[in-house]
Amino acid sequence: MSTLDQTVHFDFRDNNPKNVRETLETVYAALEEKGYDPINQIVGYLISGDPAYIPRYNDARSLIRKHERDEIIEELVRHYLNKEKA
Repeated sequence: MSTLDQTVHFDFRDNNPKNVRETLETVYAALEEKGYDPINQIVGYLISGDPAYIPRYNDARSLIRKHERDEIIEELVRHYLNKEKA
C-alpha cells in the first residue's frame, strides 16, 4: 500500500503545557494590574468564549486566544490533579 493511500493524522495545535501555563500567568498578571479579579475573568472567558473578559492590556487577549478553550481547561484539570499527559 502506498503512503498516498494511508490516512495521516494531523494535529495543528501546539500541545505544549508550558505555553498554556505561560499564557495564563501573563493573562493573570494583566488582569491583576488592571484591577480585575483574574480568576473570575478567566473563568468567564472559558465558560462563555467571550474575549471581552480578557483585556487587550499587555496583549493578554490575543495571547489567550492562541489556545483553544478546551486546551486551556484540559491543562488546568491536569495541573489540578497533578497528572502528566501520557
